[in-house]
Amino acid sequence: MPLASVALLALGVPAAPAVAVREQQAPGRDREGIGIRLVDVPAARVDDPRARVYIIDHVKPGATINRRVEVHNGSAARQRIELYAGAATIEGTTFTVPEGRDGNELSDWVSLETARLTLAPGERQPVEVDIEVPRTAAEGERYGAIWAQVSSAPEQGGNVTQVHRVGIRLYLDVGPGGEPPTDFRIDDVTAEPGPGEVPMVTARVTNTGGRALDMTGTLTLTKKSIRAGPFPVTNGVTVPPGQSGRVQIEITQSLPDGVWDARLVLASGAVERTADGRITLPVASRAAMQTATPGWLVYSLGTLVALAAVVVFVAWSLARRRSRRRLPAPA
Repeated sequence: MPLASVALLALGVPAAPAVAVREQQAPGRDREGIGIRLVDVPAARVDDPRARVYIIDHVKPGATINRRVEVHNGSAARQRIELYAGAATIEGTTFTVPEGRDGNELSDWVSLETARLTLAPGERQPVEVDIEVPRTAAEGERYGAIWAQVSSAPEQGGNVTQVHRVGIRLYLDVGPGGEPPTDFRIDDVTAEPGPGEVPMVTARVTNTGGRALDMTGTLTLTKKSIRAGPFPVTNGVTVPPGQSGRVQIEITQSLPDGVWDARLVLASGAVERTADGRITLPVASRAAMQTATPGWLVYSLGTLVALAAVVVFVAWSLARRRSRRRLPAPA
């Protein structure tokens, strides 16, 4: 399979995309200074932003694919770095990896040129990655990660070894014929309270294709001559085939009240879709909604009590009339 070398930093792509990293969350570069990035992408995927940072491919059973990753020591100390492949799953709409070295079917197919590197401060080292798919492999998409890991010695007087790692995601689809399509639909663009004082626009994304999605995008708001945004998607959502997830965009700009035209542009890799709608600002905060709830309930309960009283009065009046009709006439 032809490959194209890509200088990720020159393209403005993070040097080491996060998978969901180590025990402390860190986007791409570990606080100990190690990093890992993808060097090669297939020539057919050079226009796919996801393929520049993740290993994404479709292969037939029995095929082998080759990639190169680069490990970097950005710390001021010499580092002994371990390299290995691990398991991953999509839980809900989150790309999830175990804390330890648990493997799965895909990680068992991965062979790394070396399992250990010792790098001086500032040193970089390319590492060959082979993924050999058995001829008996079943159809379907599989997930995993390639990790670069360092272990810190326990602090003085302690007995806990800290493990730090950064990784690259693996998305490998196996099956005969061509690759399943990547596609999605955008529904239910609405404004709602955010976690704080900032309102949020949300939209449901349904994966109508055969590959997992990693959603990115922007929201633009317009009202007459006023234009606001673009506001970026603020939650990283991974949606497996046939499933749905909600993307969130926080409106971090103070805007005039009223009805706004909303244009939401979402993408997963090279596939982009647009949705237009209208939202009304301001949106009541969650605290205000919670405060308003008891009053609303009291009003509703009061209304029900009044209706019940009317029903009882009407029933009593009817019963009284019937009883009067049944009284015997005076002699």
